[in-house]
Amino acid sequence: MHTFADPIKLAVQVAAGSVAVIDGDTTLTYAQLYQRCRLLAGTLVALGLKHGDRVAILAANSHYYLTTYIGVPAAGFVVVPLNTRHTDAELLYALQDSGARILITDREPGQLSNCVERVIRIGAEFDGLLQSADECELGAGVAETDLAGLFYTGGTTGKSKGVMLSHRNLIANTFHYLAAVPQRSDDVMLVMAPLFHAAGSNGVLANVWTLGTQVTLAAFDPAVALDLIERHAITETLGVPTMLSAIAEEQHARPRRTDSLRMIAHGGSPIATEILRRTHSAFPSAELVEVYGATELSPLCTVLLNEQDLIASPRARSCGRPITGCTINICNTDGAEVERGEIGEVVVRGPNVMRGYWNKAEQTAAVLKDGAYWTGDLGYMDADGFVFLVDRSKDMIVTGGENVYCTEVEEVLYKFPAVLEAAVFGVPDVKWGEAVWAVVVPRADKAIDSDALIEFCRKNIAGYKVPKGIDVRREPLPKSGPGKVLKRELRAPFWKDQDRAIS
Repeated sequence: MHTFADPIKLAVQVAAGSVAVIDGDTTLTYAQLYQRCRLLAGTLVALGLKHGDRVAILAANSHYYLTTYIGVPAAGFVVVPLNTRHTDAELLYALQDSGARILITDREPGQLSNCVERVIRIGAEFDGLLQSADECELGAGVAETDLAGLFYTGGTTGKSKGVMLSHRNLIANTFHYLAAVPQRSDDVMLVMAPLFHAAGSNGVLANVWTLGTQVTLAAFDPAVALDLIERHAITETLGVPTMLSAIAEEQHARPRRTDSLRMIAHGGSPIATEILRRTHSAFPSAELVEVYGATELSPLCTVLLNEQDLIASPRARSCGRPITGCTINICNTDGAEVERGEIGEVVVRGPNVMRGYWNKAEQTAAVLKDGAYWTGDLGYMDADGFVFLVDRSKDMIVTGGENVYCTEVEEVLYKFPAVLEAAVFGVPDVKWGEAVWAVVVPRADKAIDSDALIEFCRKNIAGYKVPKGIDVRREPLPKSGPGKVLKRELRAPFWKDQDRAIS
């Protein structure tokens, strides 16, 4: 049995003086991080919290966030990471829905303070409370089946739901990841993905288990990320494809010394082959690793290693094989496994599958069936067990009776040299029901003629898959906190006067 207390206790036992966290000018050893976690636990006990009570955090990446993320569950409470890009209405909903008693934040809470018993501001107030607290034992009375965190989904589709992840869920998935992507005590990880996202926080436990060092990046900025990679000889990092694209562009334009990098992992959304190619050319020393999963899976279920060697292979479009400890089947709507190569829904089993959605029995029952999680993602598995995703089932476009998978069209758009970002979705069409539409963002020094881009698509994919229109915009595509493109926002103006809408 393992809980959040175990990795930090191990680190203190064998590497107390090793550097655990670098956050700007602040450096914490494992002994110091452990003490701060114990003091935070004592603070929460003194404030009257009981086992299982929820503590929300709304903040940028920092050593305070790491202390909270580890210390709150290790003390028997439940951490509720809040998306910093959510609106006040969305944050209010998460606080009220979770029943959080405490909010820890690095910003003015405003009306959010009305939803909790106490707001603790990161900085002087947080530090002052720790200085006056008694240390509390971590792990005492905490079971692996206890709830460790409530992770509110990004909201790309439907209303946000609190994903219930236990200590067992998160620790098991950390082991899954370490089995697939071994790490070392001399690794220095750039925490580039936001820690409120399960994919960002997964690396926290893995790094602590293996006695590495974490360097926090408060808010993603490609230039700052590269500066940190150079300054601290970063060996690994994880981000979403939009982040990889941005750091590759910056490295090509203004190179830093990045030969310390040995691994760049990415996930959260499908990646275009051209982004892989440019990332590899920008960081030739790094192995490119794709991970796929969902918050409901704590969050990983597949891994694809050494992508840089697969760029010219059809397998570059795979998200990899099932990660050790997970079982994946591709199923039809009746729950039967389909033949290899046939498209169906990706279904996952394993100790990393969530307990369910907080206070949402109906929504839980819709995706958890006989202990398996139905992801809502469409894909197929080849003869060697590689999983290929074709789309979210709700993002599939049906035009004239033909199915168009958005990622296939996006893959072609990204091959056009001037395209930096691309998103494809369905718009209403009187004749065909739906038509394919695209929005693209050009590279900073390039211009895009939409007619020329449509003609480029026509040469690469079937006519019914070619966008009927392409909007060119200079501002970045709208994204959720974890960096996924919010197609719902791009799609909404086309569907606002329709009887039905895609969401």
